[in-house]
Amino acid sequence: MASEAGRTFQRFAVFGESSSNGTEINNKNFSKLCKDCGIMDGKTVTSTDVDIVFSKVKAKNARTITFQQFQEAMKELGQKRFKDKKPDEALESIFKLMEGKDPATTGVTKATTVGGVSRLTDTSKYTGTHKERFDESGKGKGIAGREETTDNSGYVSGYKGAGTYDKKTSK
Repeated sequence: MASEAGRTFQRFAVFGESSSNGTEINNKNFSKLCKDCGIMDGKTVTSTDVDIVFSKVKAKNARTITFQQFQEAMKELGQKRFKDKKPDEALESIFKLMEGKDPATTGVTKATTVGGVSRLTDTSKYTGTHKERFDESGKGKGIAGREETTDNSGYVSGYKGAGTYDKKTSK
């Protein structure tokens, strides 16, 4: 049963942490694991309890815990969550809750297109100078659409007869 809990531990340890190799888990991901797996129920086990247990099992100046420390934390949370069971049975129940769970990404912010948002972002309805910033397909023109570029070539900028001197003097 502990091997399945180990896999779940590893999946949560690397979640959102590009530098993590899955052997240690930080407090944020530990709390997420407890919440997503149903260990934290809001009544017997709260987020405060989870934070206290995490602080208790980690090393003095460390920011993460190993899988062994994680098992100690789960033992403690198991006794709190399942008061009527023996410590070993409570740990087994905690591991059963963790079985096959992945970090949930529900409730993640998505782009909204309700109400006036779609009307305001429709480039075909733009007028004036804003219209010039987009092509017919609605793709932005970048810097070319934002500012007037001046021709700074030649001795005098903006001179219309640039490059005609050689033609006049070669006769």
